[in-house]
Amino acid sequence: MKTIQRMYEHLHWANLHIFDALQNIKGDKQEVCGLFSHILSAEKVWFTRLQGIDGPQIPLWPEMNMVQCAELIMQIEMTITTYLTNLKESDLDQSLLYKNSKGTEFTNSVRDILTHVAMHGQYHRGQINTRLRANGEVPVNVDFITFVR
Repeated sequence: MKTIQRMYEHLHWANLHIFDALQNIKGDKQEVCGLFSHILSAEKVWFTRLQGIDGPQIPLWPEMNMVQCAELIMQIEMTITTYLTNLKESDLDQSLLYKNSKGTEFTNSVRDILTHVAMHGQYHRGQINTRLRANGEVPVNVDFITFVR
């Protein structure tokens, strides 16, 4: 459980760092904001599923402004904190049946879903950093080791 808790502390920290960087971009930020909105929306979808609520009605690629992103960051942080506080070690290996955005049913363990969500966000934050660098902006160091230092 401690590793999962740390992954989610890092996830929130990394989201805040990306958010701060996106606010300071001088040029066109539509593409990177789209990726960031997707990260946040996907986190919301997955935690909705983990709570036993159907999530497909939540758009995975929403168009959000920075105010909406800030609100969603805080909402997700509260949701994750509450969820992980109530999660027991024995819950991690329970299977969860859910439908993806296309309506296809899947079953995965809670542990695998939690791992996926953390890795999914890191993947897209890497894409954001690649685009920032290509546009002459400074990439954001969201490495886990930087977080723990």
